[in-house]
Amino acid sequence: MKLGLILGDQLSATLPTLRALDRRHDCLILAEVGTEASYVPHHPQKIALLFSAMRHFAEDLRQQGWQVIYHAYDPDAPQQTLFDVVRQLCDQRHFSELHLTECGEYRLMTELRTWPTRLGIPVRIYADDRFVCSIPEFRQWASGRQQLRMEYFYRDMRRKTGLLIDKGQPVGGQWNFDSDNRQSWRGEPALPPQLTFVRDDIDRTVVALVQRHFAHHPGSLAQFRWGTTREQALSALSHFIEYRLPWFGTYQDAMVNGEDTLFHSLLAPYLNCGLLSPLEVCRAAEQAWRDGRAPLNGVEGFIRQIIGWREYVRGIYWLKMPGYAQENALGNTRPLPRFYWDGDTRMHCMAECFRTTFDNAYAHHIQRLMVTGNFALLAGITPEVICEWYLAVYADAYDWVELPNTLGMVMHADGGVLGSKPYAASGNYIHKMSDYCGHCHYNVKTATESDSCPFNSLYWHFMARHRERFASNPRMTMTYRSFDRMNPGKREQILRRGEQLLQDLDAL
Repeated sequence: MKLGLILGDQLSATLPTLRALDRRHDCLILAEVGTEASYVPHHPQKIALLFSAMRHFAEDLRQQGWQVIYHAYDPDAPQQTLFDVVRQLCDQRHFSELHLTECGEYRLMTELRTWPTRLGIPVRIYADDRFVCSIPEFRQWASGRQQLRMEYFYRDMRRKTGLLIDKGQPVGGQWNFDSDNRQSWRGEPALPPQLTFVRDDIDRTVVALVQRHFAHHPGSLAQFRWGTTREQALSALSHFIEYRLPWFGTYQDAMVNGEDTLFHSLLAPYLNCGLLSPLEVCRAAEQAWRDGRAPLNGVEGFIRQIIGWREYVRGIYWLKMPGYAQENALGNTRPLPRFYWDGDTRMHCMAECFRTTFDNAYAHHIQRLMVTGNFALLAGITPEVICEWYLAVYADAYDWVELPNTLGMVMHADGGVLGSKPYAASGNYIHKMSDYCGHCHYNVKTATESDSCPFNSLYWHFMARHRERFASNPRMTMTYRSFDRMNPGKREQILRRGEQLLQDLDAL
């Protein structure tokens, strides 16, 4: 008899492990273990989503005729690692082989490769073909290229999948409609209705368990609204296609006080744990455009996020690890300010993004990139600690997707692998794309006063201290020209204000 291990982000009926084994003779194991739930302080909603989804998936497998062993979380159990659980099971049942699909985290994948020796049985590891681009295929694509630009990778993935392609050419005559997707939302059109799910006994049991054992982790379970089954994930997809996709593209960069989701899909947690597949999601969006139910700019932007960006950062992760995790090209050394964990700051944009993060285990990509991420970039936070924070607080965060996004895209710590320039911005960007500034203690219009928006002076301080690195960047020459044209006295005041802020970030 063979044993198949299914991890918490592998809740897919098409998983290679399931295809390789025989439900009549072989056995499956799913395990909730302490080390995986707490190696960073994961948001309680993320833990609840995964534990409940795993339990539902195990029940589905049993109904399909599989023999499933399920190790439920128990803080007092001697088995607190995946290896402990599997080793005990192998000792008891004497399995001939262990089968599993490659996991999404270098840390765990490295450990799994030691298991054949430690278990004393063969361990067969299958490539995860739920992605559009395999790891070897991405490595081949990257080979010989001086710059690994996502846009060119995305075009190749469009050609490969045929998504939004007619007669070999992109529909609409262009590959990218991003210039149409940057409007702020001012109250119209009406926001979509909230999707809710009926909770069953599994959900209720898991939420109580997580509340009992993980309430000390950052975040609240009070507004736990995530679907925990394949059927609920499909309902979330249908809801997005009908109510959100028509406006998703136009307002995908918008931020609004008190509105946590706007027109965003909220599908990433389901994609990343396996309840939805990337191609089924993209094809549903494409069909909505072909049926006239959604505009091309939004559908293209959504598909680009999935077969472009999502696949691209996974490729970068496996291409560059393990050294990638230690990159710190800007030499950052500052610790993470305490308000990243408690949300208590007078910067309203930051406080609002922290609120939705802790309430929902969610914030959309602009909140992550241009508010909480932008602040960490400008303040010179050590990449390792801000990466740990992003991994901890979001329901869709897994190392393969979080690390390149944070270390590369947010912090520019990889020296430009993911982006040709840092995504640094003053408070003016936040003011343009949101209504946050009207609720703030600080003044977004000034940069030198005691109540000036911290983003303004920190932006110019960042530019000044990294001038040697960025002044020759063609995408940043205008920024430095503007800096040089400033009144010398004002420039000195801005830099002094920035330095003062950096001395006591916790006070903001």
